[in-house]
Amino acid sequence: MYVKTLTVSELSTYIKKIIDTDFILSNTNVKGEISNFKIHSSGHVYFSLKDDFGKINCIMFKNKFENIKFLPENGMSVVIKGKVSVYQKDGSYQLYCNDIELEGAGKLSAAFENLKKKLEAKGLFDVSAKKVIPKHSRRIGVVTSPTGAAIRDIINVSKRRNNKVNILIYPALVQGPNAPNDIIKGIEYLNTVKDVDVILIARGGGSIEELWSFNDEALAKAIFKSKKPIVTAVGHETDFTMVDYVSDLRAPTPSAGAELLTLDLNEVNFKIDSYRENLKKLVKNNINNEKSKLFNYKKSLEYNSPVVLITNAYKQLDNLNDTLNVSVRNRLKLEEQKLSKINALLNAHNPLNVLNRGYAIIKDEDNNLITHIGELSTKNNINITLKDGNANFNIINTEKITSK
Repeated sequence: MYVKTLTVSELSTYIKKIIDTDFILSNTNVKGEISNFKIHSSGHVYFSLKDDFGKINCIMFKNKFENIKFLPENGMSVVIKGKVSVYQKDGSYQLYCNDIELEGAGKLSAAFENLKKKLEAKGLFDVSAKKVIPKHSRRIGVVTSPTGAAIRDIINVSKRRNNKVNILIYPALVQGPNAPNDIIKGIEYLNTVKDVDVILIARGGGSIEELWSFNDEALAKAIFKSKKPIVTAVGHETDFTMVDYVSDLRAPTPSAGAELLTLDLNEVNFKIDSYRENLKKLVKNNINNEKSKLFNYKKSLEYNSPVVLITNAYKQLDNLNDTLNVSVRNRLKLEEQKLSKINALLNAHNPLNVLNRGYAIIKDEDNNLITHIGELSTKNNINITLKDGNANFNIINTEKITSK
């Protein structure tokens, strides 16, 4: 029987081809404990997965590892999704990882989804049932661990933003089987404190198992029944628990919850200063506008004042008087000229002027002018006017002069 002799690389290639085409090995889930976990400078992750009887080397490339929601650690029990293949350089097989889940996380996720559907069907997630979160809380009731980092963050953020706010802490377990009942007691107690404006349920981040207390059905119902508004701030921003769906508002972190519930006095004071300055400007502008209006009204009144009208009337009267005087003077002058002409004409035709040259005017007793000698023959008395007086004469004799 002939047996082909293979080189080492040919053998590795053949084995790799067989493994890569195997249906189970190309898409498998493997559970075990992490050991020798290391993140390379390239961003790729190298570790081993072991159990009591074996070990397999694992690699997870950077683009896959960036999607993991937790940081794997040595000793963690996990389920790896990926494929088995051969690393030809040293002829070893290893597991190429696509995803890592904590062991039991799949069952917990299924339980979470079942409870979510159940509570949603009962109306615990209805938006219409959400209570209004007060914009300015004077006293905040906090249900959390009194020794955890969450309460320190809440106090630090709250006091930094508003040193007037009062925080009432109800110490409670936030992990383990007794935690849900402890948190429920805190909710019930804070509902009896009259001056508590809002309740904040908080804890820091953790694995799904560590946060599982907040996926309790009884706790969800207690939050829904609360008379006071409840804000939940459980875990990190990517962590969602059942209480987040039931509460009136979800904060991504405890610090964010404190920011949501405390009014920032520095911001308020800044806004007040801005409003004050704007108000001053508005008042100043209004005053200037009103002054401008008053000035315009004053000018309008002055322009339409009766004194102005009377003064203008006086000016018109003076103008009319001047015009009348000019007209009268011109008319008088014209009439004087006419009269002078008439007087000159009268003087030219005045019979008395003839008397100055030695002539006389003869009239009868009836003051009729006598111009012919023949008229004297019938008259006894006549009146003769000379330039310097009158004289009466009796007619004795008349004589007519004949022309030659």
